[in-house]
Amino acid sequence: MAERPYVLLSVATSIDGCIDDISDTRLILSNDADLDRVDQVRASCNAILVGAGTIRRDNPALLVRSAERRNRRIVHGLPPNPVRVALTASGDLDPAARFFTAGEGARLVYVPAASAAAIRDRFAAQPATAAAEVIGAGDPLSLEAVLADLAGRGVRRLMVEGGGHVLAQFLAGQLADELHVAVAPIFVGDPYAPRIAADQSGDPHHRMHLAEARLVGDMVLLRYLPS
Repeated sequence: MAERPYVLLSVATSIDGCIDDISDTRLILSNDADLDRVDQVRASCNAILVGAGTIRRDNPALLVRSAERRNRRIVHGLPPNPVRVALTASGDLDPAARFFTAGEGARLVYVPAASAAAIRDRFAAQPATAAAEVIGAGDPLSLEAVLADLAGRGVRRLMVEGGGHVLAQFLAGQLADELHVAVAPIFVGDPYAPRIAADQSGDPHHRMHLAEARLVGDMVLLRYLPS
C-alpha cells in the first residue's frame, strides 16, 4: 500500500481568484459542463474530502450524480459513491447536513486525537451521525496522519474539494499531486472574499507545471502538476 493516496485538488474560482463571496448565499461559479466534469472526476476517485467550513456553508452531498457513472463503479467492484471524508477540529457539524443524510456509503470524520472520544460519543448519540466513523489523527489534526490512515483503508485516489483553508494546507504541505482550477468568467471584486491559500504562506518561487488548459463551456480548466 502506498504511503498516501494520490491527491487531486479541485476548485472553481472567479477571474480575480475568489472561490466565494462574502454574502450569506453560496456563490455558484461552475456551469453545467463543469459540474459534469467534476462529477466525472468524483467517479474516478476512492474518496472525496472537504473541511468543516465547506459542510457548514455549502452543505454538499459529495455523491456521484450520474447513474451511468455509479453503475460503472459497481461493475468494477466499487461502491456507487466514493467514501466521504470530513476534517473538523471541533466536531461541530450539523447532523442534518447532507454529508450525513444524503445517499449511502462510508463517512469518515477526522478530528484531533485528544477530542476523538468525546466527539465519537456525541455522534453515536444522534441517529444521523451514528454511522459516521470518527478517527483521531494527530494533535493538532494532521493531514499526513489523515492521508496515512486513508491509504491503510485502501484509498488510492483522493479528491479534495475544499474549502480554501483545506486546499491551502495541502498546497503548503506539498501534499498535492494534481490541481484542477476551473476559472469562471466573472469578477467578484471584493478584497475580503475568500481565496485559495489566503491564510497560508507559500513559496512564490515554486512554479507548478501547466499540464492542460481547455474550455469547459464558458469556463477554462487549468490542470497543474507539481514541478
